[in-house]
Amino acid sequence: MMRAITIPEFGGAEVLRLDERPVPEPGPGQVSIDVAYAGANFAEILFRRGIADVPLPFVPGIEVSGRVRALGPDVDGLSPGQPVAALTIVDGGGYAEVVVTSADLVAPIDGAGLAPAVAAAVPSNSTTAFFALDRVARIEPGESVLVHAAAGGLGSQLGQAARLLGAGRVVGTVGSAAKTAIAKGFGYDEVVLRDELPSRVAGLTGGKGFDIVVDMVGGPARRTSLDALGPLGRMIVLGNASAAEDVPLSPNELWLSTKTVAGFNLGAHSGVRPAEIGRALRRAVAAAASGDLRVQVEELPLEEAAEAHRRIESGGTTGKLALKV
Repeated sequence: MMRAITIPEFGGAEVLRLDERPVPEPGPGQVSIDVAYAGANFAEILFRRGIADVPLPFVPGIEVSGRVRALGPDVDGLSPGQPVAALTIVDGGGYAEVVVTSADLVAPIDGAGLAPAVAAAVPSNSTTAFFALDRVARIEPGESVLVHAAAGGLGSQLGQAARLLGAGRVVGTVGSAAKTAIAKGFGYDEVVLRDELPSRVAGLTGGKGFDIVVDMVGGPARRTSLDALGPLGRMIVLGNASAAEDVPLSPNELWLSTKTVAGFNLGAHSGVRPAEIGRALRRAVAAAASGDLRVQVEELPLEEAAEAHRRIESGGTTGKLALKV
């Protein structure tokens, strides 16, 4: 048996329970991992609220660091005891002492010099940042990029990834003035209050509009994002952290304005094309290991998973929270 945080019923952070569960065993193409740290993410809050359809009781946790425990059949390139960072997003399970995931979604970190807590904070947000900008937005050198929620876990990585991928100007938005300096520390050229963005776009872009806008906030920010794009601009939707009602967008408007709207869901794509996501994961790990990508992490013990969820839901977090397992 092993310790694990479970969701026995949907609800607030108080429903999370520290429980005992059977130790999972890897199947074909899978590995099991002795977990050192599990990243805490907004996605796990969606699981807990019942917004994402998961079977109960459910062990959340979409990313971990630790050591390979065992290999399933048909797994090459990994060995027991090897330190790794991994995505566990397809079936969850990261808030536990042992987790099983596809070998394609595992990145070795031996010799990388990454602290285990940092390694646990890379797989979800950093991988999403590189994949969404490179493969979905198809960023070109010199393009301008706007990122909402620039001080958060994902926003902190998107600005840096945009710069590493050749962006010419990277601007972030934040919900409060207190987060402005924090966001600037993640490499943004300029950071503005989200409510002030409509009046600032022309000045920020020389009247051209942004080439790429990344929105994981939703609600009014969705409309503002589309309006902030210039011709041939691309809006990439990565979430709906505001939990606002969906914002209708007109295909005719996209046609007439020559704009594109695309979405990316890391969990969905990991399930159908894990090898593609695995390549982006290893790219993100390499960037973090080299120091090109800064990952800010605060640790909490596994037993305080509910506190981590409350802090993420409050919108007051910056960088990432990692649970020490």
